[in-house]
Amino acid sequence: MAEPKGWTFVTSHAVLLIEVKRNRNSTVRELAARAGLTERQTHRVLADLVESGYLERQRVGRRNSYRVNDHAPLRHPSVKAQQIGDLLEALGA
Repeated sequence: MAEPKGWTFVTSHAVLLIEVKRNRNSTVRELAARAGLTERQTHRVLADLVESGYLERQRVGRRNSYRVNDHAPLRHPSVKAQQIGDLLEALGA
C-alpha cells in the first residue's frame, strides 16, 4: 500500500489525546515527538483541548500534567452521543 498523501484519518487533536491517555506525565517535547508535531503546534492543540474540556491541565512542580476527560462527548453531530473515552479505547489508547 502506498504512503498516504496530504491527509490522515486521525487528526493531530486525536493523536495528542491518544498520547496523553497513554502517558499523562509526558512533557510537551515528548508528546510532540511521538505525535510527529512541532512543539509549537503541540502547545496550540493542547490549549484547544483544555479549552474545549477534553483535557484537564494540572501544574506539578515546574511541569504540566494532563488528564483526558473520558466522558466528554465527541464533537461531530453524527457521533455526539458517544464519549471521547470510547473513541480512545477503540484506537488502543
